[in-house]
Amino acid sequence: MLRYRLIHPEVLEALGGAGHGAQVLIADGNYPLVTRSSASARRVYLNLAPDLVRVTEVLAVLIDAIPIEAAHVMGPDTDEEPDIFADFRAQLPGLELQRLNRFDFYDMARGPDLALAMATGERRLYANILLTIGVVPPA
Repeated sequence: MLRYRLIHPEVLEALGGAGHGAQVLIADGNYPLVTRSSASARRVYLNLAPDLVRVTEVLAVLIDAIPIEAAHVMGPDTDEEPDIFADFRAQLPGLELQRLNRFDFYDMARGPDLALAMATGERRLYANILLTIGVVPPA
């Protein structure tokens, strides 16, 4: 057993192979992971049951494991903002959420930079976030 907070072996392997500029998708329970994520990305299914595991729980563990330089979110075509965006902002202080419409988000998640795509059981709508891994500066 690892003492590190992130212990999922497939997630660790995918992140270990990723680097600066690589992307990580945390998808809600409605997201079509097979058809709307890069075929070369590692796909990990954490969706055990409805609302188990949630996007914000996965995000909390990743924040502790990787530097994050950008976050893209999927939003509706209206000016309405999904409630989960406030949770994302609270978890990622100082980082601006870059909002994309559904199909632009899908296109980005199918891009060559996607290293890891994780499905969750999240039931909140528009609870999808695409993280770009930053750099670890020298000591």
